[in-house]
Amino acid sequence: MSTHKTYTASIHKEEQLYVATCVEVGTVSQGLSIEEALQNLKEATELYLEEFPHKDFSPTFITTFTTEEYA
Repeated sequence: MSTHKTYTASIHKEEQLYVATCVEVGTVSQGLSIEEALQNLKEATELYLEEFPHKDFSPTFITTFTTEEYA
C-alpha cells in the first residue's frame, strides 16, 4: 500500500526558466512554466526518495523578512 506525503515547493524565475526547490528534501528542478517546473520537481523528488528514503521530517516553517534595499 502506498502512502502520500505533502512537500513544500519554492519557485522563482531565472531568465527564461522557472526554478523549483523542494524545501524539505533539497531537490531542485526547472521548467519553462511554473507547472512544468513543479512537475519536474515532483519527479526529481520521487526519484531521490526512492534512493534515499526519509522516514520523517521536522516541521518546515515558511516566513518572510525585510532588509534594506541597495541600488
